[in-house]
Amino acid sequence: MQEFSVLMSVYHNDCSHYLKEALLSVYTWQTVKPSEIILVIDGPVSDEIYEVINTLRQDIPVLKTVPLKNNRGLGNALRIGTEATSNEIIARMDSDDIALPDRFEKEIGFLEENPEVAMVGGQISEFIGSPENVVGNRIVPCSNEDIYSWMRKRCPFNHMTVAFRKSKILEVGNYVDWHYNEDYYLWIRMAEAGYKFANLPDTLVNVRVGKEMYARRGGWKYFKSEKGIQDYMLRKRFIGLGTYLFNVLVRFGVQVVMPNSVRGFIFKKLFRKNK
Repeated sequence: MQEFSVLMSVYHNDCSHYLKEALLSVYTWQTVKPSEIILVIDGPVSDEIYEVINTLRQDIPVLKTVPLKNNRGLGNALRIGTEATSNEIIARMDSDDIALPDRFEKEIGFLEENPEVAMVGGQISEFIGSPENVVGNRIVPCSNEDIYSWMRKRCPFNHMTVAFRKSKILEVGNYVDWHYNEDYYLWIRMAEAGYKFANLPDTLVNVRVGKEMYARRGGWKYFKSEKGIQDYMLRKRFIGLGTYLFNVLVRFGVQVVMPNSVRGFIFKKLFRKNK
């Protein structure tokens, strides 16, 4: 199977225990292991995080760190990390989630069998406390046509599940700094270039969630970021005025007007499949 890299980023607010589980899940517990893991250390982090990294170097010999002097934000960290990878295929992973053991076996195998596909992702389960306590599932479309259709209204990928071809990412300008939406902005630019996408129907990553997730998905700062994405799509004629107005009004209502508790209810009922 083709060699591939895993791209991760960690910063000062991350939990050292969660980072350890995430790293073990993308190497030690995988049926197909990456040939390198690029971990961008986005500015100063806690002694506990450094201890986890130094300890795991013995068990994960392919772990490589890219330390940044100052916190640059996720978009910049991923741009730098992408440039630091040495393989054409790069799999993304967050520093507090848990990849299922056959994630890379499925994704890398799919990309090898489908060379026309620039990026593949998959489904996620969301849990609180332990992976067994699943509170919801974010289900995204699988076909290229459905992904393009979804993209005009909301992000059609679970970022922590994607594996992409580095050359395609670089051709459209790589990750850039876009608060909360560095991934969505990148996928839109890839769509503008006409790249083909896919999502697997399988759950690939177990994702930690909590009440703070809904707080992060609200407020003026988040809304302005989301509106900026809609402005870009309208300007590029990726969406029409009607879709733009609908998207912005819905986001304003959910992200600015609603309190966190109501926002959480809406997300669970409308945007998640609950078991």
